[in-house]
Amino acid sequence: MIEADATSLNQVVSTIAMNTPQANKVTVYYDGACPRCIRDRRQYEKLCGADDHGVDWFDISGKDSELRALGIDPRLALTELHIRSADGDIVSELDAYIFLMRRTPWLKPLAFLLALPLLKPLLAKAYHRSVERRLRHSGRL
Repeated sequence: MIEADATSLNQVVSTIAMNTPQANKVTVYYDGACPRCIRDRRQYEKLCGADDHGVDWFDISGKDSELRALGIDPRLALTELHIRSADGDIVSELDAYIFLMRRTPWLKPLAFLLALPLLKPLLAKAYHRSVERRLRHSGRL
């Protein structure tokens, strides 16, 4: 009983910490069981160099209750990138990629292209198909 209470308390503290925005800090909720997602994270970190641009990375694997406490649907977190901005807003899908890229000087031009009104819906559709195919192939969807 005491162990269960301690575990619950740790989850609440963790959730509160994730909900407390820091100056210009963002939290990226990514699939740590996805090799491509891990590779994308490493590439982003390389582009940022020593300055991580205030990004906290949160592996969503096995964290359904924490995600729900944050107001994020765990299934959607698996199929779409989610970011919590410094002011606490949740940004998802292609908008999350654009948001993250705009924070890095090297990626700003790409963010501009991704946000173009004619290109954005096509890329979003292709992205969803790719993620669903990857999750089905790995037996996770």
